[in-house]
Amino acid sequence: MGDRWHVEVDRSVCIGSGMCVLTAPGRFELDTARQSHPADAETDANEKVLEAAEGCPVEAITLTLAGGGEVVFPPEE
Repeated sequence: MGDRWHVEVDRSVCIGSGMCVLTAPGRFELDTARQSHPADAETDANEKVLEAAEGCPVEAITLTLAGGGEVVFPPEE
């Protein structure tokens, strides 16, 4: 069985660009205020979800290993 990720969007940082929705359709949604949120709080590790996090213009998306909390993205400095 592969890794599962916990997906979070910091709505205080999100600017509603929609890049995550375009990059990983079905994994992110925009609400009526154009704020992003994950379609599911946990997901199987997925290249498109990682691409969405990496492509977020304000780095509002955080991915951690479900159950363990180890940060997948953004990389620790």
